[in-house]
Amino acid sequence: MSADATQDTPLFGRNPVLELLRAHSRRVEEVAVLSEGRGPALQDLVTLARGRGVKISFRTRDQLTAIAGTPHHQGVVARVAEAMYASLEELLAIPGQRGEPAFFLVLDQVQDPRNLGAILRSAEATGAHGAIVPKHHAAGLTGAAAKSAMGAVEHLAVARETNLVQSLEILKKEGLWVVGSTVRGGQAPSEIDLTGPLCLVLGGEGPGLRPLVAKTCDFLASIPMRGRVNSLNVSAAAAILCYEVQRQRVAKQTKLS
Repeated sequence: MSADATQDTPLFGRNPVLELLRAHSRRVEEVAVLSEGRGPALQDLVTLARGRGVKISFRTRDQLTAIAGTPHHQGVVARVAEAMYASLEELLAIPGQRGEPAFFLVLDQVQDPRNLGAILRSAEATGAHGAIVPKHHAAGLTGAAAKSAMGAVEHLAVARETNLVQSLEILKKEGLWVVGSTVRGGQAPSEIDLTGPLCLVLGGEGPGLRPLVAKTCDFLASIPMRGRVNSLNVSAAAAILCYEVQRQRVAKQTKLS
């Protein structure tokens, strides 16, 4: 894996820092914890950090806010090496290592780091093997994305590629079916076989999939809507599609066994 920079970056929030310490995925320079009023959850985190030999410091709430850049730090901020990006080749090797049909997500210019984090959280929870994001005009693995991901960035490989269409063509040559999410005009996800090697493609907030990206997809899927609202936030759509993939795969495995 590689990172675009080696500088330290803050990671904040109880669950993200806890998963960071459990995963051993990145170098942890320091964990700063609220000096007063710590509950059992923060004390357990301190114990885990000390067991790993990580430096602990105790700070005021205002000091933690200054380090994290936000008051929403839940009393803990870790100073860690910047999140590492995997190569596309590394991503493609993961399904074989697990003995499972491939399941990847490609995010076409998702720009809100909170949406990115929420998508990665759903992807990791449903057994995805990795995600691909563009290098330009898109959110990356920032502290805000990691906070929303609630620890998923420590367990899910993410590649960052310059040309998403070229990346999708590589995935197709590797035998993956590419299914793009669109607001309307696609098949219901339940009508598409999502049990084989698969890549879900989701577009950015507002514009959705870019035309050339949509054209590269083998299928387009539209989530059926019954209410008056005619579209979903991209992270909500990703969660629905990821769980549909999991539902179909569990059902198939159950049938085979």
